[in-house]
Amino acid sequence: MEFLSSFVQQVVSAIYEATRVIGEPSYGLAIIIMTILIKLLLYPLTKRQIASTKAMSRIHPRMKELQMRYRDDKMKLNEELSKLYKKEGVNPLAGCLPLVIQMPIMIGIFYGIRDFNYEGPSSFLWMQSIGQPDPYYILPILSALTTYIQSRQSMPPSDNPTGKVMLYFMPLFIGYISLKFPAGLVLYWVVMNLMQIGQQFFMDRSDKKA
Repeated sequence: MEFLSSFVQQVVSAIYEATRVIGEPSYGLAIIIMTILIKLLLYPLTKRQIASTKAMSRIHPRMKELQMRYRDDKMKLNEELSKLYKKEGVNPLAGCLPLVIQMPIMIGIFYGIRDFNYEGPSSFLWMQSIGQPDPYYILPILSALTTYIQSRQSMPPSDNPTGKVMLYFMPLFIGYISLKFPAGLVLYWVVMNLMQIGQQFFMDRSDKKA
């Protein structure tokens, strides 16, 4: 993980140097560019994960029907679910591998930006330093809002009350901890969420056209 965080810091520094060369030195812009590049590189994995979630959503009503019909026979239920997965060409674990691959990368980015040492001017937009928490709480609010939208957008239909609680709890939790995190880290989170929302919207629109 230390290697990944160090690599992230080198990438941010390199992009910052590029912005300095063109006369607009900005660590905030460097973080935004890096986040966009990483999300684009990870798009094939994201696409596979989203496709798996959508496939599970599509067969969710039939799964519920089977669960009700065989609620007293777990063996028969598993057998019928396996048949359903095979018939529909759905792998319930297909969305796990992309997530497993992405998680170490995202954690490396988290620590890399959180512990970044800003050696030049670190002001960005309304903030005097993105190495400090946002004094006006704008980014924490955006982090909570985009987390909610992204979660609502990707959440499969479910009657599970725990899932509905998490839908509201996680954005509030992210917004709360963002109050104390460096603004640069929260900026990364907001941009990452916006990219995820955009990718999800693009895939949903493509599916509707198809």
